[in-house]
Amino acid sequence: MTKLSADNHPKGGDRRHVLLAGPRSFCAGVERAIEIVERTLESRGAPVYVRKQIVHNATVVEDLSQRGAVFVQELNEVPAGATVVFSAHGVSPAVRQEAARRGLDVIDGTCPLVARVHAKARRYAARADTIVLIGHAGHEEVEGTLGEAPESIVLVETADDVQRLSPADPGRISYLTQTTLAVDETTEVVDALRARFPLLHEPASEDICYATTNRQHALDAILDDADLVLVVGSPNSSNSVRLVELSRRQGTPAELIDRASDIRPEWLEGVRTIGLTAGASAPPELVTEVITVLRTLGPVTVEERELTRETVHFDLPPAVRGAEPRPADGSPTAAGEPA
Repeated sequence: MTKLSADNHPKGGDRRHVLLAGPRSFCAGVERAIEIVERTLESRGAPVYVRKQIVHNATVVEDLSQRGAVFVQELNEVPAGATVVFSAHGVSPAVRQEAARRGLDVIDGTCPLVARVHAKARRYAARADTIVLIGHAGHEEVEGTLGEAPESIVLVETADDVQRLSPADPGRISYLTQTTLAVDETTEVVDALRARFPLLHEPASEDICYATTNRQHALDAILDDADLVLVVGSPNSSNSVRLVELSRRQGTPAELIDRASDIRPEWLEGVRTIGLTAGASAPPELVTEVITVLRTLGPVTVEERELTRETVHFDLPPAVRGAEPRPADGSPTAAGEPA
């Protein structure tokens, strides 16, 4: 890959302008999940096993791996009796049952907003509804939700999928959504459900999480002024990918980058205003890194446009809430004794 250089800066000494969308980067659910792994490592020592990626971000996973977290795909990779953390995306009841059967010490990092969707799935299934789950096939969050009521849930991804549904009782239809979907595209699917099933039961509150919605609205607010949008996030991050798609649907070129080193010089040719944001699982320091690299190319002004300020906080699970770090020699800490 060609390296970035001052040649990629606008000619004539003009400053390049960076529009920072706000909110961006970590949400409360991601912060909680990462802190769960960190506290578990501090109190119990390495290794701590994590089923799947704790959040969908390569930098976060690499950092935690270096500190002793061991990321596995399935529980059969975890030694019997070991500590395992479930990722923020949630798991199905079958996974919980397997962990109990193998005597694993489970700490649940499921985002509370995902857990709320799971609770709705169980409630709707208990009243014999057909549950339409709007989401992306194969995504870990979707797999976990499907597992809550596999006989009752049918997955749809598009409005066209709605037309192919054939529920046993069209009068008993509910819907749920993956928490990290694009708001505008999800609305199209929900409208199709409403049109086809007039008695559709709708959730009392939206399932798409506040952070996903906020990041999409914040990006939308700067698109008209940007020549290019850079979204910091990993390719398997659903909410990050949705930001790229949103920008492109609105006619503004957009690229997804894990880090500043992923920026390609040809993207910057003729670009004077860059919109910059980050998915909810991307560390904020990666955004700072992008700005630092752009400044090596020439003068840059940075303007933050904060649409709303997030104050959401989720409590940690009891298993780690009062966790104390282990002593340096690795010996257990006595109850009530300072570490």
